[in-house]
Amino acid sequence: MAMTPPRTYTTLTSRGLRHDIWPMRLYHKAKKLGTWNPRDIDLTQDREDWLRLPEERKERLRGLILGFQVGEEAVTLDLLPLVLTMAREGRLEEEMFLTTFLWEEAKHTEFFRRMLDEVLEEHEDLNQVRGVTNERDVFSEELPSVMNRLLTDPSPENQVRASVLYNMIVEGVLAETGYYTYSRELSASKMMPGLLQGIQLIKRDESRHIAYGVFLISRLVAHDKSLWPLVEERMHSYFDAITRAQDHNEAPEDIRAYAKQQFEKRLARIARAREQSVEQIYQQSSDEVTETATF
Repeated sequence: MAMTPPRTYTTLTSRGLRHDIWPMRLYHKAKKLGTWNPRDIDLTQDREDWLRLPEERKERLRGLILGFQVGEEAVTLDLLPLVLTMAREGRLEEEMFLTTFLWEEAKHTEFFRRMLDEVLEEHEDLNQVRGVTNERDVFSEELPSVMNRLLTDPSPENQVRASVLYNMIVEGVLAETGYYTYSRELSASKMMPGLLQGIQLIKRDESRHIAYGVFLISRLVAHDKSLWPLVEERMHSYFDAITRAQDHNEAPEDIRAYAKQQFEKRLARIARAREQSVEQIYQQSSDEVTETATF
């Protein structure tokens, strides 16, 4: 029978907790900024606005809400292998931040279900009516496959694949472009204030998640420069698929441009890790990270 090695507690060593490194600073930000309650958002006006919307706008908005409901549930379910990977590697500060990350994804899931329940008043099984898009194929097929691979093979290569898909593409391109689309659809008309309030709070949470993904991939690349081609290949492969979906759906030019901007700035920030040490990645400033994510 295999013996379990004796555990050494990081917090009892002379090292203690490193409050200076980026994951721990994200943890402290999450404690201050991530404590909003989805049930505190007033959706009364949203219901009235929804009833007044023309059918064409209702259909567009309904599709966005369904897409985000699927996405938020998927990222809540699929984050656990990454949390376990960091725990097994003894990266306590990263695991501590990831506990806030998972909690926030659960809240986002709750918020969009409130939209379906209280604003759209959708109570039937929506799995058969939500349709099929490129993004939802990612959520139902590739995301769980890539993330769960960490359970049996948590290699640096698979950590790169996981974070590129989860943080850089799902959160950093698809979700960010979705927030832009919500704002484009609703801000000018000042309709559905509860939805817009929730989106702003969710976007603030997600900026920390994206910043962690930039950090994680940068740390891996700084430690092993040979991982960079994998990062570049995976990023471009996913973005090319997004572009093809935009072509198929005839996405407006401003939405295409916004998605490309989100993609390019994250890739450029990670590319700098090729010239940095791991300790430089740990010590990156808030200004460096806010180049890629706004808090």
